[in-house]
Parts: sequence; C-alpha cells; structure tokens
Amino acid sequence: MKALFKKPLATYLFGIFLVVFATGLVLYQIVDNILVLGSVLLTQFIILTLFLLHLYERYIRPIKKATRTVEEIVKGNYRARFHYPSDDIIGVLSAKINSLARNIGEFARHEKMQSEQLSTVIDNTQSGLVLIDAKGYIHFVNRKFINIFGGVPKDYKGHLYYDILENEIIHETVQKTFLYEKNVKEAFTRYKGIEKIYLEVVGAPIFNEKGILKGAVLVIYDITEMKKLELMRKDFVANVSHELKTPITSIKGFAETLLDGTIDDKEASKEFLGIIYNESERLQLLIEDLLVLSRLEKEDFQLVLSEINLRQIIGEVAILMKHKLDKKQLSLSLDISENAILKADKERLKQVIINLIDNAINYTPVNGQIWIKGIDTEEEVIIEVRDTGIGIAQEALPRIFERFYRVDKARSRNTGGTGLGLAIVKHIVEVHRGDIRITSDLNKGTTVSVIFKKELFD
Repeated sequence: MKALFKKPLATYLFGIFLVVFATGLVLYQIVDNILVLGSVLLTQFIILTLFLLHLYERYIRPIKKATRTVEEIVKGNYRARFHYPSDDIIGVLSAKINSLARNIGEFARHEKMQSEQLSTVIDNTQSGLVLIDAKGYIHFVNRKFINIFGGVPKDYKGHLYYDILENEIIHETVQKTFLYEKNVKEAFTRYKGIEKIYLEVVGAPIFNEKGILKGAVLVIYDITEMKKLELMRKDFVANVSHELKTPITSIKGFAETLLDGTIDDKEASKEFLGIIYNESERLQLLIEDLLVLSRLEKEDFQLVLSEINLRQIIGEVAILMKHKLDKKQLSLSLDISENAILKADKERLKQVIINLIDNAINYTPVNGQIWIKGIDTEEEVIIEVRDTGIGIAQEALPRIFERFYRVDKARSRNTGGTGLGLAIVKHIVEVHRGDIRITSDLNKGTTVSVIFKKELFD
C-alpha cells in the first residue's frame, strides 16, 4: 500500500479521486440517499484503486525494472539481468532483455580479446608504428617506436607530428604521403649512444569507405643488421679480390719475366719458380679456406659426430706442427686431462686445434712458448691455447673473427696466413654449439679458450 503514496501511483490515485468525485457530483443530482451515494462512490474508489495496484504490479513495476536493467546494459554492465517469472508479454520481454545482455556481453568479451590480441601483436612487432590523423596529430605509437626514439607513449599521443618528431626525413615522408596519397619510402640514420642505427620509414595513407583520406600510418624498420651484412659482403668481396690479386699478380709477373728470356738464367729461374710455387700454394690455401667457410655456412651442413679423446687428437696435431715449432725454436707444453672425452666431428675439431696452434706459432717470436691445456668438467670440455706472442690490442679483439682481418697485416702476409683461420675456427665451434673466448695483452701473449658443452650432444 505504501506504493500508492509514491510517484507515479500517487498521481494516478489523485486522478481516480477526481473521477470518483466527478461521478459523485453527477449522481448527487439524481440520488437522494447520501449514504447509498457514499457507499457507491467508496466502492468505485476501492475497485479503481485495486485495479491500479494490479496494473502497477503486473505491468508498470516490471517495465520500470526492465528500463533500469536496459540502462545498466547501456552503461556497460552486461551482467545486469531482469527476472520476471511469467509467460505473458512481460515475461517474454524479460527473456529478450537477458538474452540481449548475454549476447552483448559475449560480443564485448570477444571484441576485447581481439583488441588485446591485436594490441599485443602491434606492440610487439619488430617495426615501429605511428598512426597520424588527417590533421597531423599522433594517435598511436608502439613499443618498438619507443625503443628507437625514446620517451613514453604520452610524450607522442595527442601531439602534432612535426612538433614532437624532430627528424626531417619523417616530416618529408608524412607530407609526401598526404600530398601524393600513396606509399612513400625513405631512409635515414640516427645514433643510439655511440651506435649508428640505419632506419627505413614507409608512409602509407589511410582512406575511409568513401575513399577520403583520414590519416597515415608510418612503419619504421630497423635495417641496421641488413646494412652491416651489406657492408660485410662488400668488404668480403673487396678483400677476396685483393687477396687473390696479390698472388696472381706475382705469378703473372714472374712468369712473364721468365718468358722474356730469364728462363736461361738457372739461378734467376730457380728463384722465380720458387716464388711462383709459393704464391700458387698461398692461392690454393686461400681457395681451400674459402671453400671450407662456404661448406660450414650451408644450412644443410652435417657434422659427423664421434667420441674423441682430447689428449690423443691434440697429440696428433702436435706431431704435425713439430716442424713449424722447431723452425722458430718454440717450446710446446701439453696439459691434457686424461678423462677429457667429447663428442664432436673429429676432422673439424682437428682443424680448430691446427688453426689455433698455427696462429700461436705465427705470432710468437723465436724462442717463445706455447701451452695447450685440456680441461674436463661435469658440463664442459675446454681447449685452451696460450702463447707468449705479440698479443692483440683491446680495441681489435671484437674484430679478430672477421674474415681477412689481420692484427698485423705485414706479419700475416709474411707468415703466409690467409686471414680466414679464426673465422673458420669460430664457425666450426658454433656448429658444435660451443663458445670461443679470447683474452690478450700486447707484447705479453694471447689465450684462446674453446668451450664445448657436453649435454648438447648427449
């Protein structure tokens, strides 16, 4: 009954009262008995009030509840429900509203999941992304862009691109993209600390369904590694050309001298033929090393693995290198663990040891010393080659595995080195999933450690 005195029922109740009062005024003209008239009017008022209460409970109140439920759904509360246990029109409305809430909730969850997935993909892509609207305001930047240019997303979002991005190449790319309404590609460099980074920016226009330009997206690629590989390729071609040119020039020059008549001079002929032989041997070594590197870098390269006794294989190599050691009066000391057994490709491992000892011999002065140590641990087998040679400057250490890189170019040529020895060693160690480390002091010596992990081949 309390509901009767609350809006909107109070208004309806007042309306019933006016209807009853109007009825009373009409009946008062024709009914003489006031008591009968009062009873009729009271009965009319009660019946209309009960009808109003029934109408309220049956229709008005459920509709109000349904309205509140829809309002909650509109606000984003998709868990809101309207329960009305009836088979009439209100019951059907209740079922429809609840079904709508479930469907919208499911759609919202699916959309949120897709949005999160898309956001994750975009944010973790290896290219920088920038979304710019038709007025030049930045709406989105991803994590890679932040890594390249620094700052945080709020430093860029909502700002005009030419106010926040200082690079002129980016400005030109955006302007050309808007002007020509087609993809535009430019390249530029920037420094991250002391490191030079090569970048490529591609501007792509964004159109709506009516073909009207709505903005542009910038994709920024980090092409530093590609540039480095390109520079390495150019250096490699230049170095190979130079390395091949030197012996070929010598062979050709001395052969021409012999053909011009010097061949009749036995002493000169013998000297020139010796030079031609040495240069051709150097040329052969260079080509063989290049072929070895080429085979190691093939994707389908297969190791022939077997269990190898480290002491035995180092002993075999020491015998092979004895002549070169004696020639420079160098002493070789071996300290190899008896239990040092590793699984590796025997021929490749022998090549590693030969190259390391050969390097130590070439860069160690007469009467110097070379030590080879074989260490066996629970997880690793370590081959350590140490010498009392000329050493390597600290700034040169990061480059010594580069092809044709020589610490002392004149000395390397005199020793007949190809400049590919350590590059080959590094490749062989890497295909065995091992590691190589070098420490050195100028004029004191160098230590090269090659580490093979046991479990990788178990």
